[in-house]
Amino acid sequence: MVVVQAYILIQTEVGRAALAAATISEITGVASSEEVSGPYDVIVRVDATDAAHLTDHVVPQIQKVDGITRTLTCPVVSTTR
Repeated sequence: MVVVQAYILIQTEVGRAALAAATISEITGVASSEEVSGPYDVIVRVDATDAAHLTDHVVPQIQKVDGITRTLTCPVVSTTR
């Protein structure tokens, strides 16, 4: 059951965004991983069972991906469906 959703904004080394996005998409809990243009290179949506799972398991796995220089995690606080 998904309780916590978050967007993770990622900056990468030059030329590493596509590979980083593809690698991240294979991590358990990652709902989507897309290369984008602008101040960030990749945007990831994560679905986690709770906040601890997000911060202790999913985010650290993403941060270990080669080529990533910076991440910013933005938990979703409200959704409209």
